[in-house]
Amino acid sequence: METRVRFAPSPTGYLHVGGSRTALFNWLYAKATGGKFILRIEDTDQARSKKEFLDEILDSLGWLGMHWDELYFQSQRFDLYRQHAERLLKEGKAYLSRLEPTPENPDPGEAIVFKVEPKALKMMDVIHGEINFDTSVIKDQVLIKSDGTAAYNFACVVDDALMNITHVIRGDDHISNTPKQVLIYEALGFSLPKFAHLPLILGKEGGRLSKRTGATAISDYRKMGYLPQALMNYLLLLGWSPGGNRELVNAEEAIRIFDIKNINKTAAVFDIEKLNWMNNQYLKTEDSEKLADLIVPLLKEKGLLTSDNFDRKYLVSLVKLFQGRMNTINDFPDWADFFLKPEPVMDEAAVKKHLNRDFSKEFSFFIKQLDALSLFDPISIEECFRKLLVELGMQSRELIHPIRVALTGKTIGPGLFEVIAHLGKDRTRERLLKWVHPTQ
Repeated sequence: METRVRFAPSPTGYLHVGGSRTALFNWLYAKATGGKFILRIEDTDQARSKKEFLDEILDSLGWLGMHWDELYFQSQRFDLYRQHAERLLKEGKAYLSRLEPTPENPDPGEAIVFKVEPKALKMMDVIHGEINFDTSVIKDQVLIKSDGTAAYNFACVVDDALMNITHVIRGDDHISNTPKQVLIYEALGFSLPKFAHLPLILGKEGGRLSKRTGATAISDYRKMGYLPQALMNYLLLLGWSPGGNRELVNAEEAIRIFDIKNINKTAAVFDIEKLNWMNNQYLKTEDSEKLADLIVPLLKEKGLLTSDNFDRKYLVSLVKLFQGRMNTINDFPDWADFFLKPEPVMDEAAVKKHLNRDFSKEFSFFIKQLDALSLFDPISIEECFRKLLVELGMQSRELIHPIRVALTGKTIGPGLFEVIAHLGKDRTRERLLKWVHPTQ
């Protein structure tokens, strides 16, 4: 039998970490078993469902690389839900219920309500094993609301059955819905899918994931400069491991080795620092040309590029210089701005600490030696610098920090000699001369 799984978001909000992790495990299982990944938009709440949320969900899934095989909208399936509810009504398994009139709703319609029979219910969960329920504590379930729309649990069962869903993979917060849905499956005579409930994702300090601890929309992580392959890799580790103490695993390899049975039973912890580390690992190996394409809009937004007429080769060389240090691509404009502005923005604390005396003599000597270089590359520049230290009888740390601050305005960055090579002889001279006293 072909594996068919589904991800069923509601367009009443953006796609967040928990939902995207659920989508990922569904998508991976479908790909790993040669099955189908179904996307079902649960938009029965017409008042709260918004196009902007739907667009963000679809865009974010596509950005992460999770492309669906079939797409359905529950708002287009109301007739199906009513048809199956009326069958249960005719069979005596459901009844009509009319709400009391209110000033806001003086003529309420009739709801179709499912009769819950008390019984002991045993269910096998792929991840948690056997789970037992007592249905006597479950109240009768609304199938069709008085406004004609289908209730969540009923629409879910009808759709999963008619879409031939073989595995329902979703979060632990849905375990309480499972016995209600199983009863409806049985009443309709549908075969049960296999259920797999994913442990929840907690914040680093414990407790449910919140906006403060990482429950941010996927589109926001995109805006913050994370790479989709890094975010996907990190989501994958929130409840699953490739084994061998490995943490970096791309989508192709994950598809080969993923099995839903190997998902952890305990809650995962979201750690933004770990995500930053992982994104850095992917940035280090990403194609510099591709990174440049992502960075150009950021530079234009900050006014560091004012037209499309710029030296792309030079920009790519700067990307190569920084990409091993960045946590996100959004770091680049702030870290590399001194290369792209006429003058560096000086960090006052750095100036106070490292340029707290007159370096006219040292900078003048260094300028003269740099001017004499025929090959202006990092190796030649470093040799020049080492020679200067010997002549002045100084230690490296006494001069390297003042030069860096004078050239970049910052105390940290790529290697100083690489910085000087990328600034070029003229700009290096001009920036150092600003710190040379006129009498020197």
